Amino acid sequence: MSTLSPVQQFLLDIAIILILARLLGTVARKLGQPPVIGEILAGVVLGPTLFSGNITSHLFLVENPVEGKPPVDLTGSWLTAIATLGLVLFMFIVGYEVDRSLFKGREQVAAAVSLGSIAVPMVGGTLLGLWLIDRHSDITTKHLPSALFVGAAMSVTAFPVLARILTDRGLHRTRIGGLAIASAAVDDIAAWSLLAVVVTIVGSEGTDDTWHILLAPAYLLVMAFVVRPLMRRVNERFLAIGRLTPDMLAIVVALLALSAFSTEWLNVHYIFGAFIMGACMPRETGAALREAILERLEQLSVLVLLPVFFVVSGVKVDLSSVGASGVGELLAILGVAIGGKFLGAYLGAKASGVGGRQAGALATLMNTRGLTELVILNVGLQLKVLDTKLFSLMVVMALVTTAMTGPMLRFIYPKRLIDRDIADADRAALAKGMDYRVLAILDPVPDAAADTALARAAVDLAAVRAPAQVVLVRLLPQQDPAKRLEVGTGLGAELMLMTRTMSELHTLAAAVGRAGVTVTAQAQFSDDIAADLTRYVVTAEPDLVVLTGSVELAPHELMPRILVHGVEPVAPTAVAVPATHDAGGDAALQIAAQLAVSRQLSLVLVGTGRRERGIAADLARRGIDASVGEVPEGALVVGPVAVPTTHFVARARPDDEINDINDWAGLVAAGVTAGRHA
Repeated sequence: MSTLSPVQQFLLDIAIILILARLLGTVARKLGQPPVIGEILAGVVLGPTLFSGNITSHLFLVENPVEGKPPVDLTGSWLTAIATLGLVLFMFIVGYEVDRSLFKGREQVAAAVSLGSIAVPMVGGTLLGLWLIDRHSDITTKHLPSALFVGAAMSVTAFPVLARILTDRGLHRTRIGGLAIASAAVDDIAAWSLLAVVVTIVGSEGTDDTWHILLAPAYLLVMAFVVRPLMRRVNERFLAIGRLTPDMLAIVVALLALSAFSTEWLNVHYIFGAFIMGACMPRETGAALREAILERLEQLSVLVLLPVFFVVSGVKVDLSSVGASGVGELLAILGVAIGGKFLGAYLGAKASGVGGRQAGALATLMNTRGLTELVILNVGLQLKVLDTKLFSLMVVMALVTTAMTGPMLRFIYPKRLIDRDIADADRAALAKGMDYRVLAILDPVPDAAADTALARAAVDLAAVRAPAQVVLVRLLPQQDPAKRLEVGTGLGAELMLMTRTMSELHTLAAAVGRAGVTVTAQAQFSDDIAADLTRYVVTAEPDLVVLTGSVELAPHELMPRILVHGVEPVAPTAVAVPATHDAGGDAALQIAAQLAVSRQLSLVLVGTGRRERGIAADLARRGIDASVGEVPEGALVVGPVAVPTTHFVARARPDDEINDINDWAGLVAAGVTAGRHA
């Protein structure tokens, strides 16, 4: 090994690092753990903890450490430079994924949970830090700033790891998943802001350039009023040409490097400059740009840069000399970190009205630390507020708190409760006290014209049975986990798609609304749309389901009456229905009568028999414009079977029978006046 040139040694190191990181990451995933657990352990394996540091000395060409010195010093090496670049890109991604839409509508609970999950471990960690620093003579900084750093390090939550845990377990579709994402997003902003203050205090000690921090407001103004508008221009250009060009990516990366340089020069640390650059990227119309940038960065960041960072961090971990006192310190660190985070988040959730079990699940999720904690601990080691021994113990804490999240979550919040909460969330979206409910199931692929026509038909059908509710429902195909980006949360596209979908549905609901009809919206991801739609329909217990021919429902004995919406005439002259004497024909007749009354059109029963004339006469006596005859030109045809001349197809319930006209005609006729004044 000693005969290798520096370039040869560097290339060999990179190959070993990548192979080991991917291998252990895969093993961790197979065991139901986040891959970051295995990747961090790859660094520990290559460090001095095992085999008296011989692996480290041969792999990185460093001498075995002497007593009392850092185990490995890679400062100035190529590996450290690569690790620094990986850290900059990671923090840029963290900042990029902070989005206000993640906690919109959940501000109160998210603020309470994040405040509790930061304040309690911050206070407990600071007090513990004062005790720990007295026991570590190698820490030369002032006690209070060092203790504050320990407290801040214990208060963070790894948003990317948390989001992946939610997705892997389907929890992102539940209320608790939404609250966890919202709370972690708020926690991210608050914890990084708090850490920036602490790092600024520590970093300015004993230096001659403390005045640099006075220029921090100028830096923030430049980022807000120069860089942010420039990034909007980049996004506009991206949307115009439809692809991310090398020049665009070069602008983003160059500004990222300058932002990181600026905060490092300000004595705040370069990770905050990278985070702020990510926060300055466009949000409202920038989802496609974000995915394009992250897709480019994934190949470089996940495959090469971050594994090197894990190893450079892991080789600093030395647990070989941890004795009884070290074990005691580790137990104290774990107690404060886990207990403080859990207690703070739990009390915050309970104070906001979250149930006990859900509050426990939320507190468990907020205990996830992962790579975010490793980033902070490396900053502490660089600033000398942590020595090697304390750094090593804190890394173990990061691994334990991340690894325990999955098993604890399965115990506190098993799958049967997840399924129950998904059903509860569906029921909670349904208005109470409504006599008539219509589900309008939209196609998974948005089509503005088709969606509007279907939603308007659903509202028209409900309007004559007021008070009524129409629920606009869209299920979106779940992204294949294998295709999800490994960098960051991997949820950027899904979260933005869901936000955009709900915004579109709310806009549609406002456009088609009518007096006496409450229009709400529901959207979720699904890996089995037919099965999940069927479950939702059965749970909602609607009187009628309106859908397009491309939407399929699984057979179910409790399936309600269904109307398959087709292409309507541009300006219908009447509503026509063949009066067949069966359950399907009866369903078609009732739906046709509702549409005719709601849209103030005449109802034509196709046929000349005694039955048709009798029904038309009964409807006419109730004020409904009904007659018997042929299908008028330009009429909207509702029928029980799909034929070329039928626009809407009505399907009866499995247990439907032919109803006496007196059972329903009066209810429809009551909407005549409402229809005329709508």
